[in-house]
Amino acid sequence: QVHLVESGGGSVQAGGSLSVSCVASGWTTRGGAMGWFRQGPGKEREFVAAINWAGTTYYRDSVEGRFAISRDNAKNIVDLQMNNLQPEDAAVYYCTAHYFGSQRARPSRSPEAWRYWGQGTQVTVSS
Repeated sequence: QVHLVESGGGSVQAGGSLSVSCVASGWTTRGGAMGWFRQGPGKEREFVAAINWAGTTYYRDSVEGRFAISRDNAKNIVDLQMNNLQPEDAAVYYCTAHYFGSQRARPSRSPEAWRYWGQGTQVTVSS
């Protein structure tokens, strides 16, 4: 059984930095992608960033240049470094993992396409 467990997050003032990390235990599929989505109060879950097995990264436009996703394939860990955080970045951040058919496949930006999810970790940004 696959379990994704997030850590990190917390509270920060606008302009500050936070990082979140996720480990996927029990996930033996090689070649899968890992990523992060977020969901603010009253909002739909939205794509933040993803990284495929080959290391290609993908970001939503609003976080490009501020957030950085990385992974350790051997340990099934994915990290998200978030810099220059803004109040609109505040949300629960969810780690996710899925195999999209190949190591170099482009991960989907739709949450429905991902199979495995963590419980989420809160990121709060005060103005």
